[in-house]
Amino acid sequence: MTLISRRSLLLAGPSCALVSLRAAPPIPSYLKKHESLLFQNPKTAGLTWFREARFGLFMHYGLYSIPARGEWVMYQEAIPLAEYEKFKEQFRVEKFDADFITDLACEAGMNYVNITARHHDSFCLFESRHSDYTSAASPARRDLVRELADQCRKKDLGLFLYYSYALDWRHPYFYPRKFSSIARPDYKNPEPRYLWKKDEDFARYIDFVHAQIRELLNNYGPLAGLWLDPIMGYYARPDLFPIRETYSIIRSLQPQALVCFKQGANGTEDFAAPERTGQSLADRVLKQHGPEKAKVAAEAWEANRNKHNEICDTLQPRVWGYKRDDDRQHLDAEEVRRRLGLAFGQSCNLLMNTGPLADGSIHPTDVKTLREVGRRIRQEGWPAPISPAPPKAPAD
Repeated sequence: MTLISRRSLLLAGPSCALVSLRAAPPIPSYLKKHESLLFQNPKTAGLTWFREARFGLFMHYGLYSIPARGEWVMYQEAIPLAEYEKFKEQFRVEKFDADFITDLACEAGMNYVNITARHHDSFCLFESRHSDYTSAASPARRDLVRELADQCRKKDLGLFLYYSYALDWRHPYFYPRKFSSIARPDYKNPEPRYLWKKDEDFARYIDFVHAQIRELLNNYGPLAGLWLDPIMGYYARPDLFPIRETYSIIRSLQPQALVCFKQGANGTEDFAAPERTGQSLADRVLKQHGPEKAKVAAEAWEANRNKHNEICDTLQPRVWGYKRDDDRQHLDAEEVRRRLGLAFGQSCNLLMNTGPLADGSIHPTDVKTLREVGRRIRQEGWPAPISPAPPKAPAD
């Protein structure tokens, strides 16, 4: 998708201008207020919109929603691939309603939505030529990304798509546990479908990833951005990921789309999105992977931390996918407003996550909370920025 400036069309002459205008894509609905800027510089238009957006809805939804023990259940419980894949035959999503979800986001005062198009278990919520492990190939027979994209377009909401770029527990050629403990579940018996032998094998995984990223960028209309995860999977083996090529694919296909990869891979991301606290992961990387890879993390964060960023947080206390045991511990509207203030105090948007239930419905407590947050925003305005507490001095 290439955006052409009006000035260049006029300079090219009337016949060329006519042809080019007919070929020009429609203005993304979420960028309608920035139309003139869009034709001058698509990325600047996207960044300007993002600074104004302030508040977004995150959704972690997939096969892990069925056992209702969080999105890392396959890894944490070392569920064998063949056993975990049986959840696909239970994926019916009778109550996933993109119209309701986007209405809820609008009612809450949110300006964009982000959904897990593909999480670490490799299950996709979109139709793909490169995998049959998808919602479209499940009993649901539904492309949930398309449904959500259509509704976001109708309601002028930006749509980000979460994609698990640096972790895949199912793909045969993702790297093994010897490089990072999160790379594979800790199975007692070797998984026969894991085929990695040498570094060069990882190119097969990257080919798969790039093919799916192209599908997402070509098949669902203008996106607000791609939101890549998990950064710790990247820091374990940064040499394996062609990060510049990946970013180039995104920016060439949709110039207005923003690129996020948590705290950052190389510092050229359009914004960073740390979890909950808005802090660097460098100390954690140092403990797990040593000083060389911690340096990569620290330099990427240093390049990104003064941008207009985003903090992602959860309405549940600990996990992102639905966890039944947390039902009585969801945030209320007052706490969400406080976290909005904390995000604003760090020049960040707040991306607040809900984990839909197995049937695709939004937890009723979260619906009530988000509606109340929106009501208070309309009546009282946005909460005032809250300055974050200064970092604690290291112990002697």
